[in-house]
Amino acid sequence: MDHGIGHWYTHCFWNTNLVIVMHDKKIILASQSPRRKQLLEMAEIPFEVVVTNTDETVPAGMDPRKAPQYLARLKADAVAHLMVGDHLVIAADTIVLIDNDILGKPDDAGHAQQILQRLSGRMHEVITGVCMRTNAKEVAFSVVTRVYFRPLTAAQISHYITHYKPYDKAGAYAIQEWIGVTGIEKIEGDYYNVMGLPIGEVLLRLQNDFSY
Repeated sequence: MDHGIGHWYTHCFWNTNLVIVMHDKKIILASQSPRRKQLLEMAEIPFEVVVTNTDETVPAGMDPRKAPQYLARLKADAVAHLMVGDHLVIAADTIVLIDNDILGKPDDAGHAQQILQRLSGRMHEVITGVCMRTNAKEVAFSVVTRVYFRPLTAAQISHYITHYKPYDKAGAYAIQEWIGVTGIEKIEGDYYNVMGLPIGEVLLRLQNDFSY
């Protein structure tokens, strides 16, 4: 999404009936995720994408529930150090957690099958950590959504992996795709959080913590 790279703006966008004004701040999304870009676009937030290679190693012994926010901070810091002038960086990291184990992105079809078999018929948690920072301020938070899968047959799992190739997705699935429609019984919490960004909470934080 290109809103005039290299220029500064007064950002003005709508959140329901509330107008949020970001005076002379460039909004930077520190992520290449197409889902996060889509959600910011749906919210009509002008932004640019800037990413950098970040070591996403979680310290040994860290509570896995704290990992998303920790990684989001690393991503925000890495991009913020590249920026010149006034800006607001939004970074996020999403994990799928079951039995206190983090299920990352699958390495191949066999690994994806193992992950989906583990999620089949059970509840897991999707946790997204978000870090939003300017030169003067940082706000970080996490949002948790519980996702309940119906029992999945081997044929369903094979069909999804073959046709949707979920190798770039934590937990080997995307809720907005076929498997979400056919395999998810219910969720408790924010649907968009499962997509990768709790956009409603992001808007509230922009309004309450960064607009003026």
